[in-house]
Amino acid sequence: MNKNVLFVLLALSPLSSFAKEVAIDSTKAPSETVAGKKVTDKEKAKPNSKWSGEAELGYLKTSGNTDTESLHTKGKVVNERTDWKHQATIEIINKDENGTSTADKTFVTGKSDYNIDDLSYLFITLSYEKDKFSGYDYQYTESIGYGYHLIKQADLKLDLEVGAGARQSKLSTGTSTSEGLAKGAADLEWKFSKTSVLTQHLSVEAGEDNTISRSVTAVKVQVVGNLSAKLSHSIKNSSDVPVGTKKTDTETVVTLVYSF
Repeated sequence: MNKNVLFVLLALSPLSSFAKEVAIDSTKAPSETVAGKKVTDKEKAKPNSKWSGEAELGYLKTSGNTDTESLHTKGKVVNERTDWKHQATIEIINKDENGTSTADKTFVTGKSDYNIDDLSYLFITLSYEKDKFSGYDYQYTESIGYGYHLIKQADLKLDLEVGAGARQSKLSTGTSTSEGLAKGAADLEWKFSKTSVLTQHLSVEAGEDNTISRSVTAVKVQVVGNLSAKLSHSIKNSSDVPVGTKKTDTETVVTLVYSF
């Protein structure tokens, strides 16, 4: 609704209702309006920057371009502010058997969200992937777009995102490519008990030459305090891959997660 129209409607409200509302509000903490939102003194006293993160360590089983079992390490850090949310993730897989590398992957992502209002936000995402057995030396991806909190409840959240960007790749043969892309993503979080949470991430990056789809399903259960057990299954599919490379890779991971 137009802000001017809303202001007029509020101004024409019966004085009796206004007086009643003031009487009710007088029992609450003092507040002021900032950017159209009421902020109490208690809320203003809260720090405007909150840090959190996770560190994972455990067992990994892969299939596709690598078929091996190895140690899995992953780290994540999140910084939340009044209007911004920043997060970065790094995942490392490395294994040698009899002096021969059987798995060598590094995946790094960074993402920043800017809140437009309680439900809408803008985002920018950067990622770097180096997988020795994917047929690529590396792949960089950048994207920007719009996100919407379709469901935003204490125990259930669903975010949808659409955007556009670019991807730069270098094949193992030394050839480099660059392409534009369209992106769509969905993130589900369901806290189905006091100590358990199910998450599902889906994303599609449709490029001019190659479309990369990812699915990550995970269940995390609190063991004690900040320590949890986590089971996850990831699928990555590329529509066009170098000769001799498989289109689909999977990862099944069982880890202990320390949250801070």
